[in-house]
Amino acid sequence: MSNRIVYKRSNGTWVNKKNDAGKASSVHTTQQDAVEAAKEMLKNQGGGDLTIKGVNGQIRSKDTVPPGNDPIPPKDKEH
Repeated sequence: MSNRIVYKRSNGTWVNKKNDAGKASSVHTTQQDAVEAAKEMLKNQGGGDLTIKGVNGQIRSKDTVPPGNDPIPPKDKEH
């Protein structure tokens, strides 16, 4: 299972990056584009966890992208 993070760089671009990678997998002008790219990559890699940080750098959302196995599925209906 793979893990990815989406966050904003100081230059205003949004990064989609595998957690253990040194470089970004893709760079986008909007957070939504980066999130969509990260979800597609996770789906193609067999699923995994996606962490999304807001503009302030704090974690805004964490989600498991199928077919990943979430050991403790959330009760909320965010995704």
